[in-house]
Amino acid sequence: MSTTVENVVIIGTGCAGLTAAIYTARSSLNPLVLEGSLPGGQLTTTSEVENFPGFPHGVDGYQLTQNMREQATRFGTRFEQALVTSVDFTTMPRKLVVADRTILARTVIIATGASPRMTGIPGEKELYGGKGVTTCATCDGAFYRKMEVAVIGGGDSAAEEALFLTRFASKVYLVHRRDSLRASKIMADRATTHEKIVPVWDSVPVEVLGVKEGAVSGLKVKNLKTNAESVLPVKGIFVAIGHIPNTGPFAPPLAVDEGGYFKPQPGSQVQTNIPGIYVAGDCSDHVYRQAITAAGMGCAAAIEAERWLAEHHSG
Repeated sequence: MSTTVENVVIIGTGCAGLTAAIYTARSSLNPLVLEGSLPGGQLTTTSEVENFPGFPHGVDGYQLTQNMREQATRFGTRFEQALVTSVDFTTMPRKLVVADRTILARTVIIATGASPRMTGIPGEKELYGGKGVTTCATCDGAFYRKMEVAVIGGGDSAAEEALFLTRFASKVYLVHRRDSLRASKIMADRATTHEKIVPVWDSVPVEVLGVKEGAVSGLKVKNLKTNAESVLPVKGIFVAIGHIPNTGPFAPPLAVDEGGYFKPQPGSQVQTNIPGIYVAGDCSDHVYRQAITAAGMGCAAAIEAERWLAEHHSG
């Protein structure tokens, strides 16, 4: 076991984790950032980000996270490739177990994000990220102006995605395995009565077409009642069947809600039920899930960690 005690360990390198790194590094806390299996987070799979402030002509998602990483490094952030497999938050310093060692930390900021649920059908993985398959209408909807698109799902998220896409797309197919949406009544009514939204009931996606061309050219669907297959002539496919928060190794001891997302303490956006342990970004936010909100939470977590250290470890 290492005898070095880190002031702050940040787990995750998306917008939340990298922003936390920038703030804690500028406060001379010499943060250690642990990178997971997808350094940079989901944003690295987005070819163009047009809604992050400060980039009037948009910015490549990978480049944006790379800029943040360089900024954090400039102020003294250290990066290590490691996956946390378990934790012990009952002692001080806190213990984070990775493959080959245990890391000791006075404060911890968890910014592990959430992974979108995917359908797993052929073509989906190959065309995900800038090639027509996406999980965020807010991020990518504007790229499909006057095009036909499909949304897969039947909950509130799917209805919201479909309604948002009507601002840009010429037609939005809403593919759902049942004959009615499981979304709340008000959202279901809005979606099913919108002139641009075409429900595709009792149907499941079978294959994303366009792999050979490197861009989505259609979505093959199957009717569960008739077994008939058909192709929706879409250029964009929005998968809206939920997200899986990456909270496994930390819950328990950290409190999570029924969806598995970290549950901050009342009155705080980032403080967990354990002092000195903070959360930021999509692992605790199932409402907004935007790069800018994740960055804001990373900032808040960093400031809280700095204040906690000043109060408890001023020496």
